[in-house]
Parts: sequence; C-alpha cells; structure tokens
Amino acid sequence: MGRMDFLHQLHNPEGLKQLIATGGYALLFFIIFAETGLLVGFFLPGDSLLFIAGTLAAVGHKTGLDLAILIPLLCVAAIAGDAVGYFLGRKVGPTLFAREDSRFFKRAHLQKTQAFYEKHGPKTIVMARFVPIVRTFAPTVAGAADMKYRTFVTYNVLGGIGWITSMLLLGFWLGKNEFVGRNIEKFTVGIVFLSILPILFHWLQERKTHSNALLSATTTIAEEK
Repeated sequence: MGRMDFLHQLHNPEGLKQLIATGGYALLFFIIFAETGLLVGFFLPGDSLLFIAGTLAAVGHKTGLDLAILIPLLCVAAIAGDAVGYFLGRKVGPTLFAREDSRFFKRAHLQKTQAFYEKHGPKTIVMARFVPIVRTFAPTVAGAADMKYRTFVTYNVLGGIGWITSMLLLGFWLGKNEFVGRNIEKFTVGIVFLSILPILFHWLQERKTHSNALLSATTTIAEEK
C-alpha cells in the first residue's frame, strides 16, 4: 500500500473499516497513542476511528472486535499517549516553539493550543480530547508550562477515559441500527463535524472579539477628531 493510499484510507470510513479489519487491536492502539502522544500524529482520525471501531464492535461476531477489550485497551493508549506528550513538553517544550515548520510539524498548531491552554488552564487536558489537532499538542503545552504532574495525571485520566468511552459507546449503540450501518459514511462525517464545532466556535468568538476591538478603536479615533 502506497503512502497516499494509506492517508486516503485514514480519512475515509470504508478505508478505516479495512484498516481496522487488517490491523485489529494493535493498529487501533498505535493510532490513538500516536495522535495523543506524538506531535506528528495530529493528522490521525481519532474521533472517526473510535466511532467506526464502536460500530464494528456492535457486530463483533463478524469483525472480531469486543467492546469489553476496546474500552480499557484504548483508554490505556490515550492516557499513555498524553503522558508521553507531557514529558516531551517538559524536556523540549521551549525548543519546539522556536522550531521551523515542516511537513509533519506546524508551529501554528502549537501556538493555538497554547492560547487554548492559557484560556482554560488544566481543564484543557480534558476539553482538548474532543478537539482534533488541539488534543495532540495539549499535553506537550501542559508539560512546557510546568503544570504539576499530579494535576496533569488527574485530568489526563479523566479526559482519556471520557473521550474513548463516549466515542466507542456512541458508535456501538448507533452501530446496532441497520440504517446507521447503511449510512456509516454520513454518520462519520457528522461525528467529525461535531468534533470540530469547538474550533469553529472558538474562531467565531475570536473574530467577534477582534471586530469589537477594531470598532471600538475606530470610534475612539473618530471621537478624538
């Protein structure tokens, strides 16, 4: 399989089904770990992967996936991934902010996550689990910001279990419905859309704030004249 074919499968519901069928639990563990623990994993499809894995577990006798195995296994992957990201931030955090962009690293992602962290504090570790890209960089930013490890562990465990369990159970429950099974691509797109809503909302808020500040400055200048 070529690199482009693999990337296409990662972001295509049918392709994800094939990858899960081929790689099984090991592939699922690696992708969740990489997306949350390795900075190059920001492009990986965590939400859609979990949702589809849940739908496949709903017909486990056909796919070999068991929800009772998936939930604890992938919770461990998510928690371990964030822990790796945290220690990476503690070790080389300041250096990362000065690093040049490359194909697998965008400094802008790190800066946006830092702004997210500065606004929400430790809660970022939980909230970021449900926000693509941000969840990849959040633990690294927390480490670079010297968040106390005890605090980080608490939010890491809560966020990891909450994200993995909710996404898998959502897919599992909906996967029992034949209509969902026939329209899995549309439902997956819906899940991805819901996962980016926080980013969209945050962007709209920033734009509104910027517009209000610009209007206020313009009004002040006009009054001074």
